[in-house]
Amino acid sequence: MRFSSLTLIVALLAGLHAPHWAAAADELVAFDDPDQRQMYYALLKEYRCLKCQNQNLADSNASLAGDLRREIRDQILAGKGQSDIDEYLVARYGEFVLYRPRFGGKTAVLWIAPFALLIIALGGMVLMVRHRKQAMGEGVRIVQAESQEQLNARLEKAKRLLED
Repeated sequence: MRFSSLTLIVALLAGLHAPHWAAAADELVAFDDPDQRQMYYALLKEYRCLKCQNQNLADSNASLAGDLRREIRDQILAGKGQSDIDEYLVARYGEFVLYRPRFGGKTAVLWIAPFALLIIALGGMVLMVRHRKQAMGEGVRIVQAESQEQLNARLEKAKRLLED
């Protein structure tokens, strides 16, 4: 009885640590060529986890990210290059899998819109500054054009209107 309860406790504790062992086993990737290893880790930073959406595959712990890492490893071991792997993942998951989407018909807005908005904002600022300078310049000219006597006459007229 004592032996079986001790065995049960050990089994439960081992079961609690099993996910950590599984994650650690998933991270062990062996390549014969150091160039393949370097390419693998570089590509993990280039692709987005489709579940996490804001993490790359290297940082994600999602099961889908693990599947994608295995797929990338298999593609590299099969001798495929980065462009082949890009094509495969984009065909299967769409452009969203790429952290830096390619310039094309579907993604042109993503690439052009920030620059267009910046140009529009700068143009608007230039127009506002010019308009403000013109308005200030006209006000100065009006004040300079009127003589001190005209200003005094207007002031007296305003005082009389306020007294009534």
